[in-house]
Amino acid sequence: MSETTSQSAFTVELPRPEPTKGEREYQAFLQLLPDLVKTHKGKFVAIHNSQIVDSDTDDVALILRVQAKVGYVPIHVGLVTEQPPVMRIPHYREQVRRQEA
Repeated sequence: MSETTSQSAFTVELPRPEPTKGEREYQAFLQLLPDLVKTHKGKFVAIHNSQIVDSDTDDVALILRVQAKVGYVPIHVGLVTEQPPVMRIPHYREQVRRQEA
């Protein structure tokens, strides 16, 4: 009779990719949010280099003003509310044509 040997499985741990600047700014927004609710509730704030750059009730005007200051670089603009932001996940719909009888 022959003996069967088994080898234990091995794990490979890959390094995590560095977050993008936009992701870092979003994380900074989430960390600043509890304090922002006290001072900027109902306003949009712009985050650049993990700091509040400006705020406004109009998000488009805020973006244009911040881009004029810091240039066309990734920033995060978020509405300061007590409710967590709504995450939208894009999806597709598949359309199937019916065959006529």
